[in-house]
Amino acid sequence: MLHVISLVLFLSIGAANAVEPTTTTPAKLPRIVVDAANKGFVDSDGERFIPCGVNYYRPDTGWAPQFWKKLDVETTRRDFQKMKDMGINVARVFVTYGSFYSQPGQLDPEGLAKFDQLLDIADEFGIYIHPTGPEGWEGMPEWTHKLGNAHANLGNEDLLKALEDYWKMFAGRYRGRNTIWSYDLKNEPSVEWDTPESRVKWDQWRTKHSQPIVPVPARDSEPSEVLADYQRFRESLAVEWVARQSKAIKAADPEALVTAGLLQWSIPAKELESSAQYAAFRPELIAPHLDFMSLHFYPLANGVYKYDGEAAEDANLAMLESMVRECAKPGKPVVIGEFGWYGGGPLDPGGKPASEEDQARWGKRFVEVTAPMTAGWLNWGLYDTPTATDVSRLTGFLTVDGKDKVWGKVFAPLVKSIAPPAQIPVRPDLPWDTAPSDKAAAGHFQKEYLKAFLEAKPQAKGQ
Repeated sequence: MLHVISLVLFLSIGAANAVEPTTTTPAKLPRIVVDAANKGFVDSDGERFIPCGVNYYRPDTGWAPQFWKKLDVETTRRDFQKMKDMGINVARVFVTYGSFYSQPGQLDPEGLAKFDQLLDIADEFGIYIHPTGPEGWEGMPEWTHKLGNAHANLGNEDLLKALEDYWKMFAGRYRGRNTIWSYDLKNEPSVEWDTPESRVKWDQWRTKHSQPIVPVPARDSEPSEVLADYQRFRESLAVEWVARQSKAIKAADPEALVTAGLLQWSIPAKELESSAQYAAFRPELIAPHLDFMSLHFYPLANGVYKYDGEAAEDANLAMLESMVRECAKPGKPVVIGEFGWYGGGPLDPGGKPASEEDQARWGKRFVEVTAPMTAGWLNWGLYDTPTATDVSRLTGFLTVDGKDKVWGKVFAPLVKSIAPPAQIPVRPDLPWDTAPSDKAAAGHFQKEYLKAFLEAKPQAKGQ
């Protein structure tokens, strides 16, 4: 989730947690395909499919969750039963370097066996799996250490080749396994501001564009044409990173769906802390290489959301709509791959104490505002996680001890009542030529968008 590298799912196959074979073979789920005409999804029978899902990890494996290391299969099966009962049809899960790719050029047999077991459980309960690319919450293997920050060093050629190999092996192994709804290249990718590899590529980019070679600008530089060029250069690294991995997946499984779970700072729709906070995954540039767009969002329009009135709610909903709008413009289906109440990062104890009803209200308004442009929603977390260091403490459908919360009861019925995406609302367009490199331009856009959002907001009866 926001400011978090990833979460991981663990399914042990040890004797103590062995699952008795089922007496019948689980029914094979129909393949899900993109319905381009309606900017959504249908199954192989032509029935509309609305991703109504959850990011799945368990709260009893520490923080960060070490699911692949600490599985209880029966507990996992009970969780999938709960999800089925709630109306959930997609579970986003996080594979890791530690369990799946501890050596370059080969996948770990034990991790694959556990993932196979997960797919069997998902088949049993009719829930699709949405795996992300390898992440580091179990620690990074030794071979990645020479790559610098392998999470953000997306311009590193060795890392990109290793990821291409990973996807060819992983997608090839599961080719035809319809239980996998789609692949998510990475949880919240962002192009690191300055690395030895990116400096070399920056010089090459400048030369290619007939520009004099100049040093990498500082991340807090004043707006300039060089800074704008550098953001365009970072965007080019993101495009190459997406395109090459998507191509590797399609080579192994031409029918596989591919997306990338975008950090909300991929869209500079507000004044950011610095130019480096812009993730550089510009939706219109990466969309040609993806089957659908996936955006993550947490309410941070003016700092951590404190549930202190309608104005604060409107500010966050306006920023949400502006970001979803940019993802919808390329014409691909849009899925909210993560969302939750409160803001990203640590909880702020200030402001009005929020309740379960506040969570449900925020979630309901979130879905309603995004519905005209969105084909699916995946909540952040099945359970609350008290040991978490961020908003995962409170964003679940269930309490940590498995009790129903208001939001968990209303989510699936709400999502499944939503009509197909209609049209993109008429609003101010994000000034992409200036916003990534000019905080003031981004801040101005945020104010203008909020004004347009409020003007279009339905008035309460009697006003």
